[in-house]
Amino acid sequence: MQNVWKLRFFCFFQSFIPAYVIERLFWEQRGVTVQQVIYTEILYALTILILEIPTGVLADLWGRKKMLVVGALLCCFEFFLLIYATQFWHFVIVVILTGVSYSFQSGSENALLYESLQERRQEYLFEKEIGMMEVSQLIGAILGALSGSWLANTHPLEINYWISFVSSLVAFGVSCLFIEPKVTRSTSLPPSIWVYTKSSLLFFRSKPHVLVIISAGMVLGASLNFIHEFWQLYLSELQIPIAYFGLFSASCMLLQIPGYLFVPLMQKHFHPTSILIFIQTIFIFGFAYISLVHHITSLIVFGLLFLVSGMVVPLVSGYLHHRIDANMRATIDSFQSLGTNIAVMGIGLGFGHFTSASNIFGGFGFIACFCFLFLFVFSFATLKNRR
Repeated sequence: MQNVWKLRFFCFFQSFIPAYVIERLFWEQRGVTVQQVIYTEILYALTILILEIPTGVLADLWGRKKMLVVGALLCCFEFFLLIYATQFWHFVIVVILTGVSYSFQSGSENALLYESLQERRQEYLFEKEIGMMEVSQLIGAILGALSGSWLANTHPLEINYWISFVSSLVAFGVSCLFIEPKVTRSTSLPPSIWVYTKSSLLFFRSKPHVLVIISAGMVLGASLNFIHEFWQLYLSELQIPIAYFGLFSASCMLLQIPGYLFVPLMQKHFHPTSILIFIQTIFIFGFAYISLVHHITSLIVFGLLFLVSGMVVPLVSGYLHHRIDANMRATIDSFQSLGTNIAVMGIGLGFGHFTSASNIFGGFGFIACFCFLFLFVFSFATLKNRR
């Protein structure tokens, strides 16, 4: 169980990033516009689109630990470069590097956790432990947000990035201490990206119910991404002082903890599809409200969105990992991440268009409409699979 505790520390230090709470303001200070941010979001998603599956295959062949170590090292370079970024193309380089770092770690983290539990025949604890990992991540993010907000009021914004760089270095050190699980993997698949990709696609084709569940996770994750990325600009539109940004961010992240921890209990009473329909309904209402109502009450709705979003990761990841084999675990998990980033690209184009044409409120209105349409698709596919 050593890896389980190390993964919690790893998640904590990778999330203790005071830079995130002032990220958009820092970029704006350096001359990056909202439209340029959308371009970098799409570029980030494209980078992952290209690398997600190859790195997932590499994780299945090369091992989980090595992928996490490389990804953590690249994350250190990311924050170091941001400190000296002054032009848009500097930020482009950082975004590409961030995409590469994410791709190396995507799939490997969950696979390392599942197989570490599997060694001790405790894989039934996966939803609980992935929830604890998310809680560790949230605690780090909350402390980062609170300290980052305070630092932004008393020091230059660059200080936040130096502390984030140091935290990333600690996460890199923790990753070097991981122990590769001794899980027996099938040797029937040759080390070919095409074979792994084809086998993964056949897996989803043979299990359409899994595809429906993770598709909902992709859309919900992509939608929440724009809350994470642009809440600072939303609060600025409401004339809320930057001094309260950290408190708001910490409060929203705290609200995710119940979802992370109570999924195993909810699964005893409700089917995953029922839970996901409930979450999608809340998302539609929430995004519509913050789009149409430009009032302090919108902050409560932000909290509601974060509250229900906490259920998505353990619910969808658990549903997926209990149904895949060790030799394809990271590759198939990477498909989930790949789909989320494709959704980010698609939603991002619409979000960027409506934000540029009107304002940030119009962008969130577009996401509300997109979630509404997807709910119909999800409900139809769920009914079809039950026949």
